[in-house]
Amino acid sequence: MIDLSIQIVDEEGNILAENKNTEDVYLVYKDSYKEGDKIIFKTNGKNQYYIAQVDDALGEAFVYITEEEIIYPIPFNEKRTNYSPKVFNGDIHLAHLRVAYEEEVNAYKNLAKNVVDKNGLSGIYPHAKANVETRGEAVFAARNAIDGVCENRSHGAWPYESWGINMQDDAEIKIDFGREVAVDKVVLYTRSDFPHDNWWEEVTIEFSDGSELVWKLEKSYKPHKLKFEEKKIRSLVIKNLIKADDPSPFPALTQVEVYGVEA
Repeated sequence: MIDLSIQIVDEEGNILAENKNTEDVYLVYKDSYKEGDKIIFKTNGKNQYYIAQVDDALGEAFVYITEEEIIYPIPFNEKRTNYSPKVFNGDIHLAHLRVAYEEEVNAYKNLAKNVVDKNGLSGIYPHAKANVETRGEAVFAARNAIDGVCENRSHGAWPYESWGINMQDDAEIKIDFGREVAVDKVVLYTRSDFPHDNWWEEVTIEFSDGSELVWKLEKSYKPHKLKFEEKKIRSLVIKNLIKADDPSPFPALTQVEVYGVEA
């Protein structure tokens, strides 16, 4: 049996709430979060698949956990602008962690989606990381590209958060799955707040198996879909982002989906 626990811990390390169980644990926290508060997931089962929820308003994530302790700082102020205003708000909250069911592990799904992901979080996958984020602002963070929110017709605070490249020509974003997966489809929602936005005519996807795919895109708010022969990979990088010949200097990525199964 796998032992699990969830704690709410304040800035000084005091435990404000805690619950423990095997295989499946919930924690109800009846108070408002304060700056410095953290949610801590603990497990004695590393390198396992889990369903994780840091807040009921954010929802559950299918994740792969490689460490015995996951520390999730509660975002405040500007760092909360890429979340729904309902998330982490109010004076009662529900967190959840359980071992994933076999059918959840084996299902064909979007392996990139992770609503729990955020900058600086380690030991929990999938994880998005980029070499640039516009002005370091939360509404342009890499994690926005895998948070499951595909609304792409504006930019800024939720639900229009995106990965912003700060007009950097060598911008790239990496999706790390934390384990080997077998994938055969990528879907991109490029941000389409026209005429504010530009768009990419071409991008390159570099897979961790050493292969690359060059992908021609078009000006559209609809999802771009790319099917290919199954590849077994641990990560992929979206790079060589070639802007269209348009007056706007602001292309951006709203969402990337990567479909497949566990390898």
